Amino acid sequence: MNPLDQLITTFDLGLRTVFATPHASRPYPAAAAPEAEMSEADKARAAALMRVNHVGEVCAQALYAGQALTTRNEKVRAALEHAAREETDHLAWCETRINELGGRKSLLNPLWFGGAFGMGAVAGLFGDKWNLGFLAETERQVEAHLDGHLQSLPEADVRSRAIVEQMKTDEAQHAQTAVDHGGAPLPAPVKLAMRFAADVMRQTASRV
Repeated sequence: MNPLDQLITTFDLGLRTVFATPHASRPYPAAAAPEAEMSEADKARAAALMRVNHVGEVCAQALYAGQALTTRNEKVRAALEHAAREETDHLAWCETRINELGGRKSLLNPLWFGGAFGMGAVAGLFGDKWNLGFLAETERQVEAHLDGHLQSLPEADVRSRAIVEQMKTDEAQHAQTAVDHGGAPLPAPVKLAMRFAADVMRQTASRV
């Protein structure tokens, strides 16, 4: 595709990610788990955590789109697109669970998508080893964040836990794939900046 076609495709992706109902290609991880009796406070806490996870998946769609747009390597682009398809599953699973809990998605999803797309596009401009290094570090931080959510979710909420566990497994694989394709470790200040931005997103998305 020429650059204009790529931008149109990315704009379409943004609209579908933010406003449409995503469809997963893999089975819902929580399908076999029973719905537990939870207090309204626990349901609200679980819904807020799953909303944060949903925002993370909105950002993942945008990051991969931005990185794929600016990479010159077809193998790297294919790896990014494969990871993005699995992140679409995560997006669908999180939205389904939010609805089951009676929660809502973040009102700032258009902002999250736009900001993450810009970050991904910039990462791609630095070359493939840094592009893939950025992907690997992002996935490592997401994996750690999901591990924290497993500690924070209500113990009885086995359905949310099943979803988060599968997402965590996928994110670890995405990080390893990025390293296998030549991703370089990022400088410590960049990792700290990424962690700070992620913390701001999590704190905001848990409320708005």
